[in-house]
Amino acid sequence: MSEHQALPFISVIMPIRNEADYIEQSLTAVLQQDYSSSQMEVIIVDGMSTDETRDIVAQVAVRYPSIPVVILDNPKHIVPTGMNIALAQAKGEIIVRVDGHCKIAPDYVSRCVAHLQKGDSVGVGGPIETMSETPSGETIALAMQSSFGVGGSAFRTVKDRAMFVDTIAFPAYTRKAIEHAGLYDEELMRNQDDEYNYRLRALGYKILLTPDVRSQYYSRTSLRKLWRQYFQYGYYKVRVLQKHPAQMQLRQFVPPIFVAVLVGGAILAPLIPILLWLWLMVIGLYATVNILASLRIASQTHWRHFTLLPLTFATLHLSYGLGFLKGLISFRSRWRQAT
Repeated sequence: MSEHQALPFISVIMPIRNEADYIEQSLTAVLQQDYSSSQMEVIIVDGMSTDETRDIVAQVAVRYPSIPVVILDNPKHIVPTGMNIALAQAKGEIIVRVDGHCKIAPDYVSRCVAHLQKGDSVGVGGPIETMSETPSGETIALAMQSSFGVGGSAFRTVKDRAMFVDTIAFPAYTRKAIEHAGLYDEELMRNQDDEYNYRLRALGYKILLTPDVRSQYYSRTSLRKLWRQYFQYGYYKVRVLQKHPAQMQLRQFVPPIFVAVLVGGAILAPLIPILLWLWLMVIGLYATVNILASLRIASQTHWRHFTLLPLTFATLHLSYGLGFLKGLISFRSRWRQAT
């Protein structure tokens, strides 16, 4: 048996929509992997892009004729439907998901395969380096890599050790595990990876985070876009809670509780003097911690980030918290529904 025959066949799935700014470098990184080109396929699932995304994909694919690149339509636009469309066609023994907003290292696929072949886990990924090409985006990227900004999200904050985790970004899965867990939940516009990894772990499987699997993720470039992203994270986290209560962790309840205290205090504090003092103490404590976290990061990177960091942290926390509270209202009749 030749070396190429011994390697498992890999399907790289890229669910994308309107990624004209990033798809060239993202797809190029996939097609420049050090893995055998004869043992790879790339499936692009496009959510009916209205920009130049598909044209760029076609142009990049022509440069690398040794790896087949297939473009499929995703009429429902969202990631879980795109993943399910691609999985129905994928031939790989190992499935690797890559987003259009990221750039994987040249050895990403080969290292994922090596870890999965050890048999300790059915899913593997690595810490992501969040970055941006604009000044405001660079500040947002710093906030998204800090524990104060995103809590205990290991794939964003842990970069120096291998560990089994709850969830990973840009995962590689064995085909056997996917067939066992089933398709992605198409109700979840966001948080579909968290939900899917929970299902795998509930089946007794392990998910590995390892620092030698490297990727870069391009963050949102404005606070408005960041707000929309994290509002959706909070909103759909309620459905994950309703479907899988055991998946939730305490840190995920902190932002909605904080927002509820802020809103409730604004309503009740003028009526009850002692509540006014408690409300102001909560605001003061948050502002203090926010400023200290911003000072620490700015001192370690560049002081120009300090002016925007406090607003970025507040955007992360308030948008997620408000999204979660909105989800509690929107999905209030779904508590008895598992799907």
